[in-house]
Amino acid sequence: MSLSLTLPTLDGRSETYALTGTPHVAPATRPSFNRIAYAAAHVVSDPMRDSDPWSRPAIDWDRTIAYRHHLWSLGFRIAEAMDTSQRGMGLDWTGAQELIRRSMAASRGVDGADLACGAGTDQLDPAAARDLDDVVRAYETQVEFVESQGGRVILMASRALARVARSADDYRAVYRRLLGQARDKVILHWLGDMFDPQLRGYWGSETFGEALDTVLDIIGENRDKVEGIKISLLDNASEIELRNRLPEGVLCYTGDDFNYAELIEGDGKRHSHALLGIFDAVSIPASLALSALASGDTARFRAIIEPTVPLSRRIFEAPTQYYKAGVVFLAWLNGHQDHFTMPAGMQSARGILHYAEVFRLADRSGVLARPDLARARMRHLLALSGM
Repeated sequence: MSLSLTLPTLDGRSETYALTGTPHVAPATRPSFNRIAYAAAHVVSDPMRDSDPWSRPAIDWDRTIAYRHHLWSLGFRIAEAMDTSQRGMGLDWTGAQELIRRSMAASRGVDGADLACGAGTDQLDPAAARDLDDVVRAYETQVEFVESQGGRVILMASRALARVARSADDYRAVYRRLLGQARDKVILHWLGDMFDPQLRGYWGSETFGEALDTVLDIIGENRDKVEGIKISLLDNASEIELRNRLPEGVLCYTGDDFNYAELIEGDGKRHSHALLGIFDAVSIPASLALSALASGDTARFRAIIEPTVPLSRRIFEAPTQYYKAGVVFLAWLNGHQDHFTMPAGMQSARGILHYAEVFRLADRSGVLARPDLARARMRHLLALSGM
């Protein structure tokens, strides 16, 4: 029996949409990849306790950790407490500490589980930062906490540093101090201002070439403390230029949710590993595609992963920082949580036309694991929007 429902269209009409996609089925056993693949995982709200979702969001820890187990079972590493979990947009540093603590504890009971944790400066109001020392102290607090839990560090971009830094040399000084103190190798984090407008001019320049030179200087000076760098500029040419200029042994992690398929596959000489928010939303097809790539079946990799790219581009459309709503929307449609509420009410950041397009593209790319459930939940959301 065909499944259909009435969806709004971008031109203000409505249409009967028949679901036609074939859901991808999760692998029976945990697969192995030939690319390092981090999924930046979201958090699940608890609407029954969420009386102040903007200032003190309540987290459903059972469902939140269960989703990490889902991702681990599919072969992914977890990038914990990143912007996908609404760091700085709903989840504060206190909540992030609890998330890191619980995820680290959960990982110890799972064979092969791996995760790295975001360390930034979000406990420091950028407007209150007086100088570089304030920024360094804020970073140190978070790095020390992650390391105290046994975690590896992803050194997140800092809004406070973007505000107080006056030159590329200021970035070099801050990162030199932090990397010199780090216990283990870290992953650097280059997040473009399309994800966070407060990061404009990061690395001391709004010109990509100048910013790239600064990043490479920092990596070169601290090579023994840098595992790799995640770059999220939504521009594949920029990532390839960075990738080609990285020192031997330093990894490039794509954070490009527009062009990840070709960047992960590579050009025959170099490829990117992955640290992606979209892997949270398209976890099963992404896992199957990466398994195919590892087995040498490039055609199957492309056949599975490429249909997810239009979906990802819609989820991450401008204003890009609201992509988190689409990620959690798909987790709800697929039955990983029984509601569509988010810390800070982020579900309201996108409109019903956006969600309708995400629904169509998720169906076509085989992301809707349970089409009947997805249709039923989409109809509830449409009813709330007056349809």
